[in-house]
Amino acid sequence: MSFRLGSKPRFFGLALLMAAVVLPAATPHRGSGAANAQTAEIEVPEPKPAQSPSMKKRMAIYRKQLAAYKKARAAYEKHASPYWSKVSSMRTKRRRKRSRGATVTLKDYVLEQPPLYKGPNEPRNPQTKKRESSDIPVVADFLAHARRHFDFVPERPQSEMAYKRAYARVASEAGLTKETCIRVYGFESGGNGKYDVQAGLEYGRPGERAISTALGYNQLLTANTIGLLAEHGNEFVANLRAKAAGTNGERKAKLEEKAAKLSRMVRFTRSVANDWYKHVRLGRTDKGRGVHALNLDIDIGPMLQTQKLLNSVIFAKRVGHDETLSAAELEMMNLTGDGNGIDMVMMPEEMRKKVPTSNFFLQRGYERNPVAIRNNTVAKLIGATDAKMQREARLQGARDLAAAFDEVAQK
Repeated sequence: MSFRLGSKPRFFGLALLMAAVVLPAATPHRGSGAANAQTAEIEVPEPKPAQSPSMKKRMAIYRKQLAAYKKARAAYEKHASPYWSKVSSMRTKRRRKRSRGATVTLKDYVLEQPPLYKGPNEPRNPQTKKRESSDIPVVADFLAHARRHFDFVPERPQSEMAYKRAYARVASEAGLTKETCIRVYGFESGGNGKYDVQAGLEYGRPGERAISTALGYNQLLTANTIGLLAEHGNEFVANLRAKAAGTNGERKAKLEEKAAKLSRMVRFTRSVANDWYKHVRLGRTDKGRGVHALNLDIDIGPMLQTQKLLNSVIFAKRVGHDETLSAAELEMMNLTGDGNGIDMVMMPEEMRKKVPTSNFFLQRGYERNPVAIRNNTVAKLIGATDAKMQREARLQGARDLAAAFDEVAQK
């Protein structure tokens, strides 16, 4: 049976719009007499507990540090804001040029490096509760929510090699190359990551903490899983049913049941518009986290992980790039989004040496990305990515994945 994945590419937008709504406090009813006096008595808030001398001292230090931070940041923004506004404007113009088939040249990029903030960090308010690492859900949470909200328990592989073979089979049938998958796996999961590896928990060291919901060989976030399911879920369900039709007995019943539960999850992911930021918000709900457990299933997980890479390949072809993407180029599309990544991919080598990486980021994202800052041209960033892939591809996990691809090719 030939496995087919969907062909609709995903495009991630760049701008995150945030809105805050402040509601006015309720106005108490003004009556007369004893009843009103009683109401007024009830509505008087209790006085807040007095701050301890220690907290007063900490708050005084905080206010002083905050004032210094705001002053330094304001001085920096005088130079930074015009720069990043220009980056944004040039990015929009490049997209318009590409859309009408015009050639993009060096003049279409900001060629100066961005100003870097070197002042004090923003201090933390000692009265504000610090976010705990436990706020980021982990595999146990994904599993619990999947069972609670969808009555779904992923069919876990009997071994890591079993999952690698399943992934290699799906990826090969989708047209992805062995080298590309191994190098992306090495870069994303550290070269030894297991099928259930989560960002921040790659090495099993004491004190490790999850740093995001990124999961699996290609490190899908909850929003990635939701978006892929919303777009390609019907094809995933059809693949499961085709598998079921080719078998019988207990295995057939299990696949049919799995397909039915997957259909429920697909409907849930389509309860919001097909928009990246809506998927992010849905991924922060318990049901959204339950959907993420699909990556751990030996039948569904490889489809999700493969489709993530395939969407970028399809996007590149759709916009006219017919050459095979290198693993590092594919990772650029993963890192900055397909729309930005293809801009780097289609750039001639000589231009890559001159164009700053800042052209492909928002200010906030760039300032938090030391790799992009350190490798501050397109050529340097792609080169550093390729070098890391080369190192990680030598590790045992990557070698095992290579062996899985070889086994699939021989059948």
